[in-house]
Amino acid sequence: MKLLFVADPLDTFKTHKDSTFAMMREAASRGHELWACEPQDIVWRRGEVVQASSRRITLTGDAIDWYEEQEVANMALASMDGVLMRKDPPFDPEYLYTTHLLTQAEREGAKLFNRPQALREHPEKLAILEFPLHIAPTLVTRDMDAIRAFHAEHRDIILKPLDGMGGMGIFRVRDDGLNLGSIAETLTNNGQQTIMVQGFLPAIVDGDKRVLLIDGEPVPYALARIPQGGEVRGNLAAGGKGVAQALSDSDWAIARHLGPILAARGLLLVGLDIIGDRLTEINVTSPTCFQEITDQTGWNVAQRFVDALEAAIARQQRQ
Repeated sequence: MKLLFVADPLDTFKTHKDSTFAMMREAASRGHELWACEPQDIVWRRGEVVQASSRRITLTGDAIDWYEEQEVANMALASMDGVLMRKDPPFDPEYLYTTHLLTQAEREGAKLFNRPQALREHPEKLAILEFPLHIAPTLVTRDMDAIRAFHAEHRDIILKPLDGMGGMGIFRVRDDGLNLGSIAETLTNNGQQTIMVQGFLPAIVDGDKRVLLIDGEPVPYALARIPQGGEVRGNLAAGGKGVAQALSDSDWAIARHLGPILAARGLLLVGLDIIGDRLTEINVTSPTCFQEITDQTGWNVAQRFVDALEAAIARQQRQ
């Protein structure tokens, strides 16, 4: 099969931990042809189909110079057997515009994973609002008085922007309310930008767990990202320590509830973030942690993903 990965620049990949690289390596081991492009390479013009200036690559096995470019060509997305949208956040206007181009490609027959409409409809922090029974006390607002009232009720809270990633812009305000006004004013841009406010979850000391769903089925191991050095953030990008562990009973319950719902919407790969027994995010843009889980447990996440990808492509080909 010919697979096109829409991703960040290949030269920025950290191959020892990059999940897109793990997908590529597994797909290549099965003889699939690898192509790559960046969102800005995707073009549509009237009278033609959505195309991308794409690079066909092969893997070298080297950790640094990990790929060789075989050719560059303008490829119709519909000519590929599968197109994987793996661009990292932020979910900004350019990301949104890319999903619209991908939807047009889908109309032309391209097979997209995850589906662009589903990407648009599941912003990673706001998607949890559909499942209130599983989440912590949560407020979404840009109103300063509402934020102060939420703090007065819950006393220990987390404030975060809606478009952040890797723990960027996350603040904790404790019972004393120190700097609440300044933090809220900064994050909301003086009431111009909506943010999320949540009750602090003490279970963060045991890690912010990444639970992967592949075609609706949970991977049996999570990666608990444990805060280090007094940090409140467990994100690996913020210095958290990643420890793989078997799913807890509450992890299984949340994953089995959400899995079939999200898969039916065209989300082949989803990363649930869970602290304790509370769902905090639903990651759909470029869920990670494949290699960390595999390295620590021996459970081959990339193998399971490519199995599911091949099956999903075959289903669409039969339709």
